[in-house]
Amino acid sequence: MNKVINSLWKKIHLPAALVLLWLFVASCSTTPTDEQVKRPLVSGVKLLTAELSPVDEIYETTGTIRSGRESLVAGRTMGVVTSVLVSEGDVVSVGQLLLTIDNRDAAQRLQAAQMAVEAAKQNMLLQETTWRRYKNLFDEKALSRQEMDQVETQKNVARAEYERARATADEAAIHLSFTQVKAPVAGRVTKKHIDPGSMAAPGTPLLVIEQTGGFYVEAAVDERLRDKIKPGMAVELVVDRPALSQETTVRQVLTSIDPRSRTFIVKINPGSLAVSSGMFVRVRIPVGKKEAIVVPAVSVVEKGQLTGVYSVDDKGVISYRLVRAGATYAGRTEILSGLSPGERLIVEGVERAEDGGVLAGGITR
Repeated sequence: MNKVINSLWKKIHLPAALVLLWLFVASCSTTPTDEQVKRPLVSGVKLLTAELSPVDEIYETTGTIRSGRESLVAGRTMGVVTSVLVSEGDVVSVGQLLLTIDNRDAAQRLQAAQMAVEAAKQNMLLQETTWRRYKNLFDEKALSRQEMDQVETQKNVARAEYERARATADEAAIHLSFTQVKAPVAGRVTKKHIDPGSMAAPGTPLLVIEQTGGFYVEAAVDERLRDKIKPGMAVELVVDRPALSQETTVRQVLTSIDPRSRTFIVKINPGSLAVSSGMFVRVRIPVGKKEAIVVPAVSVVEKGQLTGVYSVDDKGVISYRLVRAGATYAGRTEILSGLSPGERLIVEGVERAEDGGVLAGGITR
């Protein structure tokens, strides 16, 4: 009895199941055509066909602004620093007082030297007066030549002692002046190596003053380019903040190779860039020629971390194409990958472009 019922059940439901399966497969195989997709129309844009163009092959590195004129202010006497009158970043003039050192010992030596000068002066005056008296006696034949020579020698010794005392006093005065450290040049204080209470010693660096002007860019360049970079050749400097660039020239090439980094130093004129010591810049050096796809920089669209262009196919459909951008040449950007010669892209009216949109009127051939 059960076998009969199962047989009847299969005969009734099997055709219905086959019909449902056919309807499901048919619905899955049906896809909308391009004509069925509602695409937004885009107008007011200009297209460009990507082509290979000869461009400079650019070597890019980083550089640091250096001052060509730095003055290292060092101590010339030993003593405790009593005051520091400037801070890093301060602008100073020639002769401006920068810091002071305890001067009590030097002042005492100067006072003693000045007293010795006065004593030597009085002795010199006495010896000169004595010499004049003896000279009168000698002229009257009342004094022998030997006695006259002895008095004259005493006068000369007294004068020499006075000159020596004066020289010692001058030396003491100079030594005292060393306790007041003044700016040897006009410029900006870039480094301060000492604070009040510290001990200064002869030759110890105290401050660094960077003179106004004379800046240059110092960049480390790969050793393989040593024979390609020459003084006077054109380079480009790029500052990120604010975004500025400057066409300038190489000032000097130091051809000795650093054995650790395998680089050599190139010094570059900063041109008219407003720079300060320690500032970071990018250095772009043309080292040859090559062919590359170059597009207007305005056609390259950044979307978060993505970089792309709006390409247009033969049917006028717009798509956002991811690309890898390279160097920028006077408002044109090199496309390293993601775009092939012969492809069309939007170069004007990019803000109107829409991924998945279609050009109003299609492609004009």
